[in-house]
Amino acid sequence: MHPETSSRPESSDPASTVMRMNQIGFDDAALLLARFGLQLRHVTLGEPIPGSFWGDEEAGIIGNTVYARDDTPVHSLLHEACHLIVLPPERRLDVHTDATDSIEEEDATCYLQIVLADELPGVGRARLMADMDAWGYSFRLGSTRAWFEQDATETQEFLRSRGLF
Repeated sequence: MHPETSSRPESSDPASTVMRMNQIGFDDAALLLARFGLQLRHVTLGEPIPGSFWGDEEAGIIGNTVYARDDTPVHSLLHEACHLIVLPPERRLDVHTDATDSIEEEDATCYLQIVLADELPGVGRARLMADMDAWGYSFRLGSTRAWFEQDATETQEFLRSRGLF
């Protein structure tokens, strides 16, 4: 075996490179969510995540609580938390697994998760947007960054109307 050869096979799936909660820990994320009246619950690795729309390692939401495991992608935690943040507080308690079917709220969720990534040490918006692209988020301009920088004027207005931007 040559020194540059790994005995571990590399995944060709770009989604395997996204930042996970075990890389940043839960403390800073819990503090960030608390600023918006949300709780973060750490789910034991291998246990199903309550309120997870997509299942597997994806974060879940029930009421004012966001659920995540060590293997949960950071973008997923922020995305689900932002679903709750963009909702009026009186609607949050009714949420279980699926926060909205509103295009405006979905766009606001994506935009806000990028902005809030700057609040998590070691994450930041550039990394989060790269992870969103790797995971398969889809925007009409082709990339998360292009959408965020060039096509989100209405989303910014929506966030302003909710007092979030």
